[in-house]
Amino acid sequence: MSSKGNTIFWAIIACLLWSTAYAGIKLGLQYDTPFHFSGVRFMISGLLILPFTVRPGLYIKMIREHWKLVSMVTVLQTLINYSLFYHGLALVPGALGAVIVGSQPLVTAVVASVMHSDDKLTRKKITTIVFGISGVILISAGRQAFKFGTAIELLGVLMILGANIALSLSNVIVSVKSKGIHPFVLSSSSLFIGGVILYLVSIPAEVRPLGPMPTEYWLILGWLSIMAATAFSIWFKLLQRPGVKVSELNLWKFIIPVVGAILSWLLVPDENPEWLTISGMVIITASLIMFYRSTREVSKPLKI
Repeated sequence: MSSKGNTIFWAIIACLLWSTAYAGIKLGLQYDTPFHFSGVRFMISGLLILPFTVRPGLYIKMIREHWKLVSMVTVLQTLINYSLFYHGLALVPGALGAVIVGSQPLVTAVVASVMHSDDKLTRKKITTIVFGISGVILISAGRQAFKFGTAIELLGVLMILGANIALSLSNVIVSVKSKGIHPFVLSSSSLFIGGVILYLVSIPAEVRPLGPMPTEYWLILGWLSIMAATAFSIWFKLLQRPGVKVSELNLWKFIIPVVGAILSWLLVPDENPEWLTISGMVIITASLIMFYRSTREVSKPLKI
């Protein structure tokens, strides 16, 4: 497998893992509060990565030498992104929230073009993004009617967009500034530290349900922790690879709503395939295949 093919393969693996997050989070929040649930999840994720990093002395040395990078990634990716994401998603209808979340590759492409001189928007990227977002809209419309019009819902939309921007900034920063630190050290430390902060915030900010948690809760928490540890470690490793462009890598995140819809059909009662949803899946799949085929040629930057 070529280097480019290997990168795409692991990007798809990470996106397949992330596609399970939304259903898991929705189920987990039936039993727990957002800050506490995400805090515990990310603390566990950070600890799970530890055995795969480096020896303890070198681990601490890397964090001390790159503390600014670790701090920025922790704040942007774990604290701001997930705080805005969890609470914004609770304020908007599911279909609208899915579309805003699905626009993340577009936000990343714009942020990367502004922050990185070698990652400009091209016609091929824009075409893929347009078709990708169109597919996300069709998938969402097929699963739930769009409703929008209140100030609270507008606030929710702005919060989810803020989460997208924070995550995009984090991706670009990791790509540009993370040379010299092991990607697993970066993912482990940022997830664990962010998890600790979210957990501490949950103590005064939230009222947790009383009583022992059911087995389903622990299974969901365990899977989401393993998933986050694996997906973020893979993603950070890919972002550090020479020649990998943040905007192009993030285009593969259009896979997430496709797989998420399929999982819903399989796991959620009363969820059935709709022709709009299937049409959206076909559009997204076709656009990604066309983009992959076109990247064998040199893309020219779009003049705007």
